[in-house]
Amino acid sequence: MKSIILMGYMCAGKTLVGKTLGLALGRTFYDLDWYVEERFHRKVSQIFAEDGETAFRDLERRMLHEVAEFEDIVLSCGGGTPCFFDNIDYMNACGETVYLKASPDTLLKHIAMSRGERPLLKGKSPEELRTFITTQLQEREPYYLKARHVVNIDVLDDSAKISAIANQIRTLLHL
Repeated sequence: MKSIILMGYMCAGKTLVGKTLGLALGRTFYDLDWYVEERFHRKVSQIFAEDGETAFRDLERRMLHEVAEFEDIVLSCGGGTPCFFDNIDYMNACGETVYLKASPDTLLKHIAMSRGERPLLKGKSPEELRTFITTQLQEREPYYLKARHVVNIDVLDDSAKISAIANQIRTLLHL
């Protein structure tokens, strides 16, 4: 059975939904950022800061190719993963790709709830953050929309909502 690859903007809920989906399907869940961090013993934010985004994107691509070869997994990719190199085409060839589509307002709410450090968002005021997210989402969405499936999400602020999205994906993929 093909793997399931979740994509979408940062803080869309890919990890939360991916963990829930993996558990429901009895599949191993991988978060690509976590995989990079485990393999290289450095945080993504550290790689960005010390090596730059170009070096990170190359590393991310190599790790995507490594993890996507695993069978029957649920994989959550970083927000930029589909937008560089031939990653989106590779992802579509390797599995069932699902774009978790969220509005800028939903993303802002998720970012406010998030505990993780986001290198691209660091030091931005709320208004700068809204402008940045809106602009970057417009740039990235053409890549995200190449996913085989699109699931619209609202604020994922409780486990029932997260489970509902995971179930929606299961139904969409006939699993």
